[in-house]
Amino acid sequence: MSGDESREKIDYTVLRRKLDEAQAVLEGAQVLSPERRREVLADRARVLAESRQEERRETISVLSFRVGGERYAVPIDAVDHVLESRGLCPLPGAPRYVLGALVSRSRVVPVLDLRQVLGLEGGGMSDLGRVVVVEAAEEFFGLAVEEVDGRQELPRVDLSQPPPGPFTFLTRNRLMVLDLVQLSDPAVAGRG
Repeated sequence: MSGDESREKIDYTVLRRKLDEAQAVLEGAQVLSPERRREVLADRARVLAESRQEERRETISVLSFRVGGERYAVPIDAVDHVLESRGLCPLPGAPRYVLGALVSRSRVVPVLDLRQVLGLEGGGMSDLGRVVVVEAAEEFFGLAVEEVDGRQELPRVDLSQPPPGPFTFLTRNRLMVLDLVQLSDPAVAGRG
């Protein structure tokens, strides 16, 4: 019994702390004070937040769709809404590139046939199932499309000069971003 009484009680919390400090020294890690640690973490958070803001600035948001077997897109901020092409009324005497008009959100919206404007081969009206209503130069008009692929973020580094026509950018995977101001100009639209 006298041997048991001579043993000291072990403080495991202190022992663990000392082992952790020894392990840190062996691994070459620096032991930071709580204040310094907060500063480092705050700096790191600021740098990460800035890098995310830079990423946002270096992309362009677009709505992509298909027409005449090709892929096109328009800037997402120019898109008012997308609707089905049902209810399209013909406009007698309108140029060939104008398919007709739709009533959308209490306004009459002319609908362009991109196949005619861009000189693409295409099927009939039944192929054009959706209308992307856009705003350019304070004018609303629709683009008849076969299928809407959805929103995409295009990195600016992937954008290059497009071929001649109503385009602003071309991506590496052949997605052409349309210039809506040029499309809204009847002189440009009549070329196709």
